[in-house]
Amino acid sequence: MNNPTPKTDSIFGFIGLGLIGGSIARAIKRRRPDATVMAYMRTRSRLEQAKADGVVDVILGGVGEELRLCDIIFLCTPVEYNAAYLEQIRPYLKPGAIVTDVGSTKTDIHEHVAVLGMENVFVGGHPMAGSEKTGYENSTDHLLENAYYIITPTAASAGENVQRLVTVAETVGSIPIILDCRRHDQITAAISHLPHVIASSLVNLVRESDGEDGMMKRLAAGGFKDITRIASSSPEMWEQICVTNRANLAQMLRRYIRSLETVVSELENADGQSLHDLFASSRQYRNSFSEKARGAIAPEYSFTVDIVDEVGSISTLSVILASKGISIKNIGINHNREHGEGALRIEFYEQSAMEKAWEVLGKYRYELMR
Repeated sequence: MNNPTPKTDSIFGFIGLGLIGGSIARAIKRRRPDATVMAYMRTRSRLEQAKADGVVDVILGGVGEELRLCDIIFLCTPVEYNAAYLEQIRPYLKPGAIVTDVGSTKTDIHEHVAVLGMENVFVGGHPMAGSEKTGYENSTDHLLENAYYIITPTAASAGENVQRLVTVAETVGSIPIILDCRRHDQITAAISHLPHVIASSLVNLVRESDGEDGMMKRLAAGGFKDITRIASSSPEMWEQICVTNRANLAQMLRRYIRSLETVVSELENADGQSLHDLFASSRQYRNSFSEKARGAIAPEYSFTVDIVDEVGSISTLSVILASKGISIKNIGINHNREHGEGALRIEFYEQSAMEKAWEVLGKYRYELMR
């Protein structure tokens, strides 16, 4: 596909301004302070906060005439509602305007676009970043930095319009990748949707298996908390994602179940070599993943520090970091030292802050662990 020079888009409309929509809007305003952002969502107080933050310039009362000014309109509501908003928006598109979305599933909305005859004005999008937290209040202007931004054109998408969304992705600091919508849904079923089902199922398994003393819950730290962190995500959002990508997800679940049944057989037969091969092959493949590009859930920029759990230890370390201008997002004592972790876990807002803190604390002879 040729990459013609795109037109300069300067007015952006948002239907929904939650975690992803808010983060896109924040990033656009940071990189393009001259741009105009219009937004509508049902919670008026959050829109007023966004305007006070300088993120939103015009608060919309709903889908109406003001949208005729927009160059690009982002649908940032849950996937089920994005499709419903398409028909409402259609009468208010000015010539040359395009509509995009940020949904985690793409085939469903592409099918709605085709039914409505909007294939020439729609380019699908999926910024593969996020958090177990939701809402505008958790959005940031850097959430999408180094995240893959999947772009799914329709059969009628002009090259110029695809490039306009590529430009948006680059503006917010993301890495644009162009994919067919069906291929996108097959991939995300395996790497995003299935892990959420597994994490939630695993948490419920522990809940149902725990004794009256709650000892499983008490000891569920370290690795268990890491691999189930995404189970804290919005149940409403994930219900809709699973339903709209149910065929791909069901196929992956069946394959996963068969792999688990193989593991059960290997355990029952004490097949140590096969179990070793499982761990060795998964380790090798996992270690080949890029550490630069972010996935659907934003990574935690954190490390642990091996210190004595006593009064004054945290304040001393905090003073050291503060003196070097390093901001801390979260800090706390980890009483469980599973996997050899230190007692103190520190989380940062950005990777650069984490790396600087690592260097500073290393000079003070702290024992640090990733």
